[in-house]
Amino acid sequence: MRSPKLAALELKRFGRGKLPRAALVALLLLPLLYGALYLWSFWDPYKRLDQVPVALVNADKGTTVDGKRLDAGAEIAKKLHASKKSFEWHDVSADEAAKGLEDGSYYLTLTMPADFSAKIASSSGEDPTTGALQVRTNDANNYIVGSISRSVFAEVRSAASANASRGFLDKIFVNFSDLHDKTAEAADGADKLKDGAGKAKEGAKELADGLDTAGEKSGELNTGLKKLNSAAGKLETGSKDVADGTQALADKVNGAADKARPFVKDPKNLADTAELVADSAKVVNNHLATFTEKAPAAAAAAKKAATGADAYYTKHCVTPGGEPHLASCPDLKKVRDDAAEAAELSGDVSALVKNANGDVGKLRTQLTDLEKKARELVDKAPQLAGDLDAAVAKVNALNTGAHKVSTGMAQLHTGLGSATTGSGALSDGVGKLGDGAHRLDGGMYKLVDGTGELAGGLHEGAGKIPDYDQQQRDRRTQVMADPIQLANQSLHKAPNYGTGFAPYFIPLSLWVGAMVAYMLIAPLNRRALAAGASPWRVALAGWLPVAGLGAAQVALLMSVLHWAPGLGLKMAHPALTIAFLMLVTGCFAAIVQWLNAKFGAAGRILVLAVLMLQLTSAGGTYPVQTSPDFFNWIHPYLPMSYIVESLRRLITGGDLAPVWQGSAVLLAFTVGALALTALAARGKQVWTMDRLHPELSL
Repeated sequence: MRSPKLAALELKRFGRGKLPRAALVALLLLPLLYGALYLWSFWDPYKRLDQVPVALVNADKGTTVDGKRLDAGAEIAKKLHASKKSFEWHDVSADEAAKGLEDGSYYLTLTMPADFSAKIASSSGEDPTTGALQVRTNDANNYIVGSISRSVFAEVRSAASANASRGFLDKIFVNFSDLHDKTAEAADGADKLKDGAGKAKEGAKELADGLDTAGEKSGELNTGLKKLNSAAGKLETGSKDVADGTQALADKVNGAADKARPFVKDPKNLADTAELVADSAKVVNNHLATFTEKAPAAAAAAKKAATGADAYYTKHCVTPGGEPHLASCPDLKKVRDDAAEAAELSGDVSALVKNANGDVGKLRTQLTDLEKKARELVDKAPQLAGDLDAAVAKVNALNTGAHKVSTGMAQLHTGLGSATTGSGALSDGVGKLGDGAHRLDGGMYKLVDGTGELAGGLHEGAGKIPDYDQQQRDRRTQVMADPIQLANQSLHKAPNYGTGFAPYFIPLSLWVGAMVAYMLIAPLNRRALAAGASPWRVALAGWLPVAGLGAAQVALLMSVLHWAPGLGLKMAHPALTIAFLMLVTGCFAAIVQWLNAKFGAAGRILVLAVLMLQLTSAGGTYPVQTSPDFFNWIHPYLPMSYIVESLRRLITGGDLAPVWQGSAVLLAFTVGALALTALAARGKQVWTMDRLHPELSL
């Protein structure tokens, strides 16, 4: 018999009697109870927040700001009561709120303290202080309410802060308007100052022009006298320098003449002396050349002799094993030492001559020049006495004339200096008046320019300072008090909690459906086992009934979730979602079948254990990354991880790549579980005492 017929026979058992039929109906409805009821219970909890009772304590006493009454607590309370997305607010006293929070009558309390308005108003005063809304929760009543309240009170706090900022900013804009008016008045005054400064500037210019003319004429006179005085001063200085120079020349010439006269009185003796000097220089020059040439050769010969003496002495008197020592070795040692000393001295002389080669050449040049000059002196010696007296007389006459010129130029310079001083005083006086007039004129220019810039700057500043009316101030304070809006955009937004959690609860209900189905339907068909059918046929015969029931469960569950009042699940890909869930229920049926077929009664416990592992590691509520490392490690190896991710894409939209990947994984799990069930069926075809009398049965 083929597997489909065996599966049909298994299902026919449920048509015999009322109880089997009721069990079959229960199997079909069980996933609906899990999936639909769970999702229905919190489909859209934020929609019914107005049913959650909370306490509102308004202890704010209000305050007065610039003659206006501010009651921020009452204003916030009014907005909270008018809000349809907020809680069910109860206006109570502080004691009633504390008591209700403790006994569970209220889930939380919001208190506005007595100085709430005063602190808000302080933001526009000299000592701004932060106002505080006081929120108290009791997690013993409900933890989730505290989390929900944070988002609600974030909006309340933002609104209160915006109101406080508006008052502060409005005062700033009012001050801007006052500053604009005062700046405009200052600009008008600067315009008047500019006109007066312009008239004063014209008078200052006329005065400066007249003084310039007088200063120009006196300046011309003073300039001429200064030029004459300057020239006279230069002549006086020059003539004095000439006189000083001729005097110094006369003194030197007379002194030299006095010293030279004893020598030039005897011309023959002077000539003989000069000739002797010339001959001596020539002889020294000749011998110096010979010395320079012979010194290196002498040093080389002395070094050679010293080397030979040292070698002879070493050979005959020092070397061990050589010729017998001579009796004359002490004398030979002295000869060797003397030769070494002579070589050292001659080497030093040669080195000195070599190092002083440039100085020797210079000395020879000087000796040659000395010889030449001495021979010239020999030729001129007879005429030196007469020439000396004539030269001395001419120098003295020149010195006398230079002194007379210097005295006359000093007298002329003194007279011109007196005239220049008087003219300079006149020119300076006129010049100072002119400078003062020009400074006055320049200052008036700067004053006019400065007043013009002041007026222009004040007008420009008045134009830049805002002068807003009431409507403009209101619009700007609103924007500045709350300048940033959060543009929250979801790429594929789930409209409510139920839609967001459907990918988690739907596979949970299908697993429970498969688990309960194998409590009523045998995982391995007993007739097929007894007939020795193929293990694959046995496995398919036990899997097909539950897979068929699973398909019916999917159709019923999704119909209720989509069309039932109060739910209305919208799917981005309805057909693909139904087809994928058919694959899911087939996969779950195969896994649960294998666990029951392989492990018997213990398999049912394993089915629950696998369910718990999948629920905790699938990331159906919080992201799996927030779970401990163990759940992150098993996450990729369990089918529900792929099911949850795929259903999210199929229901809310998005890239379908995870769907195809999940389908491949589920198909692999299904085939693998059926193969393992076939192996278990092969083992079950052999009856043992354990099967006849099991240790545990459920």
